[in-house]
Amino acid sequence: MNVEDVMTGRDDLVTVEIPGTRDDALEYLQDRAFSSVPAVKQTEDGEVYRGIISRGSLIERPDEDQLALLAEDVPSTSRDTPLSEVAALMLLNSARRIPVLDGDTLEGIITVTDVVRAIARGEVEEEIPVGSVAGTAVNSLYSETPLTVAERQLAYADLPYAVVLDDEADLVGMVTQVDILDVARVVEGEEDTGESIANQDNEWAWEGIKAVGNRYMPTRNVEIPNGPVTAFMTKDLITVNQSRSVQEAAQLMIENDIEQIPMMSGDELTGIVQDIHLLEAVA
Repeated sequence: MNVEDVMTGRDDLVTVEIPGTRDDALEYLQDRAFSSVPAVKQTEDGEVYRGIISRGSLIERPDEDQLALLAEDVPSTSRDTPLSEVAALMLLNSARRIPVLDGDTLEGIITVTDVVRAIARGEVEEEIPVGSVAGTAVNSLYSETPLTVAERQLAYADLPYAVVLDDEADLVGMVTQVDILDVARVVEGEEDTGESIANQDNEWAWEGIKAVGNRYMPTRNVEIPNGPVTAFMTKDLITVNQSRSVQEAAQLMIENDIEQIPMMSGDELTGIVQDIHLLEAVA
């Protein structure tokens, strides 16, 4: 099986165009709940690929408005690349989306979800237990953490999720970047973001004008509600035990439109299965 068998082709792919502004990408990422979007430019010779605009680059470079300067170079692949090779490329670079190129022409995108779908269909020849690929280091948050702080914590951890623990350290839910994007609002300007941004004198203050080290946290263009994580998290979690197969975990992810599943042993949380972990069964 090759990349072309599972990728999203150019005709079905939404892009942002250079020249453009960060607002173009922000609105797209919020509407589609994606972490990145390809950028293209129209030239006399036709459309050419110019890079990937990621949510991370928008947050880390809040003063840059031009998409051309926000576009990042990422690994690319071709239609005839074996699926095993592109899965290994994703794992090596922690890349969720890899452009499929023919020279400078964007032919499509292959995503982690595309590979997970292939796994769910049974493209993996052997039965691999999910416990052999799951991560044992788990990102977590206290249930009363303000969502503004939770967003920063996920960004600093460079992870798309956190499990949520209550006063007794019991697992009560999960919050993801998608959950945060769902309730975030794109705003114009950066002078007044309203009460949704933590006050500088609040003990949880992390956003707004409070300095951390020698830098200021970005609030430009995005307003995030400041309620506790428990108000925005997913409470009814799908879980697996370590003996479930990678294929079964992939099927659960596709059926429930989720990207990570807590791994449990009885009532004890023993790890986390992220969709990208499943690629180890293909690479």
